[in-house]
Amino acid sequence: MAEITAASVKELRERTGAGMMDCKKALAENNGEMEASVDWLRAKGLAAAAKKAGRTAAEGLVGVAVEGTKGAVVEVNSETDFVAKNEQFQDFVRNVAGLALATGGDVEALRVAAYPTGGTVEEKLTDNIATIGENQSLRRTAVLEVTQGAVVSYVHNAAAPGMGKIGVLVALESAASADTLTALGKQIAMHIAAANPLALDADGLDPAMLERERAIAIEKAKESGKPDNIVEKMVEGTMAKFRKENALLSQLFVIDNKTPVADVVAQAGKDAGSTIVLKAFERFQLGEGIEKAESDFAAEVAAVAGVKKDEPVV
Repeated sequence: MAEITAASVKELRERTGAGMMDCKKALAENNGEMEASVDWLRAKGLAAAAKKAGRTAAEGLVGVAVEGTKGAVVEVNSETDFVAKNEQFQDFVRNVAGLALATGGDVEALRVAAYPTGGTVEEKLTDNIATIGENQSLRRTAVLEVTQGAVVSYVHNAAAPGMGKIGVLVALESAASADTLTALGKQIAMHIAAANPLALDADGLDPAMLERERAIAIEKAKESGKPDNIVEKMVEGTMAKFRKENALLSQLFVIDNKTPVADVVAQAGKDAGSTIVLKAFERFQLGEGIEKAESDFAAEVAAVAGVKKDEPVV
């Protein structure tokens, strides 16, 4: 049997919101495997949803830039929110977002791109670290482009024009007027910021993620004690709901909470007298997937369990 440490109990508790003893049991039942323990808790109904490890706590800014029918989004991280408010840091994010328009979403190409004041983006970042006195990193970038239409940007929790905590790009392919596409794109971008879809449509959802959700749904359905044919229907119903709720085009539009986004786009096209195609989107949330630095919570868990922080919980 694998050793179950207080640190692993802490991580599982943070990811699932389950109680400490439930987390300990989950790890024991799954030989200490973290992902299997998350699924075990969800199947038992002890975790509302899979939370991202560390509850994502990186600071910095997400920046967006749009030029013609092309848009770019970048994430630049810092150690503290204080640096994110620094004019020098904000100026760097603004310039990098603009430069990203030419790099096709390749973060390595962006790092070696020429910076407006001389040197490369990477060299300017190194200089900023030295002068500001805090570690910073250019984490990721993405670019969307249409042949005809508009790429519309939106920033949530803006710290300055074009940069904030969440940055969204929406690509609309259409011959409709710029005003029509901008208005529609802004509303859809706001929806994306709030609803956080995982893909444009059901076909775009990650197959591995769907298999994992199906396995959890099967375990939950089996616990109902229903016959196998009923269990199968329960699982299919759960999966249909998951696909509908996590694909952008089938999500209910947040503005009225009753119309699928696909129907909103279709109606806008009819009103404009020109077909509008929602081609793609990008959503960057600051710190997404980056773990917090270790806190004293592991020690608190260990204290409750009666062990030292790095000793096995038995």
